[in-house]
Amino acid sequence: MRFGLVGTGYWARVTHAAGLAAHPGVEFAGVWGRRAEATQELAAVHDARAYQTLDDLLADVDAVAFSVPPAAQALAAVRAAEAGRHLLLEKPIGLDVEAGRALVEAVRATGVRSAVFFTLRFDADIAGWLRDARSQGGWVASQLTWFGSIFGEGSPYAQSQWRKDEGALWDVGPHALSLALPLLGPAEQVVGLRGPDDTVNAVVRHTGGATTALLLSLTAPPAAAVTRFTFFGAAGAVTPEWSGDAAASYQRCVQAVLDGGNECHVGFGYEVLALQSAIAQSLDSGSAVPVRI
Repeated sequence: MRFGLVGTGYWARVTHAAGLAAHPGVEFAGVWGRRAEATQELAAVHDARAYQTLDDLLADVDAVAFSVPPAAQALAAVRAAEAGRHLLLEKPIGLDVEAGRALVEAVRATGVRSAVFFTLRFDADIAGWLRDARSQGGWVASQLTWFGSIFGEGSPYAQSQWRKDEGALWDVGPHALSLALPLLGPAEQVVGLRGPDDTVNAVVRHTGGATTALLLSLTAPPAAAVTRFTFFGAAGAVTPEWSGDAAASYQRCVQAVLDGGNECHVGFGYEVLALQSAIAQSLDSGSAVPVRI
C-alpha cells in the first residue's frame, strides 16, 4: 500500500515517517507539509518524494498518515477520504464535534479504512491486558492520571502551539479515555473543574453506572510528573503497565489500516472527541454536561 504523510514536525519525523519507511507492507511514497524546506528535508531522509500540494499527494497514494494539529487534520482528512484514500489519524481526530462528525460521515460515505493512533491501545502489553480485563468484567471505576511537564527546555514539544493553546484535555486526555471507554462502557455525563494552568479535573459517569476520575496536565511541576491508570473492580485495583515502545505501537496501527479492521477506527475517535467536548463544556460552565454522540 502506497502511503503518503501529511506533516513534518517532531512526531511526524520520529514516529510516522520512520514507521512507514520500516513497515514491510508499505511503500512510503512521500511527504507534504506547509513548510517546503522541512518537507524536502524529511522526504530526503527516506528517499521519498516531497509533494508541493496536498492534492498532488492525494493523487499519488492509497493511504495517508496525518501528523498535524487536530483542527488541520480534520479538514485535510475529509479531503483524503473524499479522494478515496485510507486514513491513519492522530488523536484527537479534531477539536469540535462538527468537524469530527464531518470526518466520520466522509469515511462512511466512501468506505475507506481508518485507524486512529491511540498509542496505548496499540501497545502489545496494554492490548493484552485490556482483552483479559474485558473478559473478566465487573469493573466499576477508574482513576486516570496523566500529569506531564512538556514545555520545558529540551522537550520536543516545547514549541507546540496547539498543545499550548488547547492543553492536556486535548493532548493526553484521549490516551486515558481510550482505555476507560472500552472497559467501563460509553459515557453519559461529565462534570469538570479547572486547576492551575491547563490542569483538568473531571468525573465521567458511564452508562452502566461506573465512573472515571481524570487528572490531566501538561504543565505540572517536573518533580510531580506521573502517568498512572488504575481500574477498580471484582479483580481488585489494577494498574496496567505498558512497554512504552511507540515505534512498535505505530507498526500495529499501520497494520490495522492494511488489514482493514480495528476497534480504534474513526468512529471510536469520534466517541472520544464527543466526550472531550462535553468535558470542555463542563469546564466552561461549571455544571454537569450530558455526553451526546
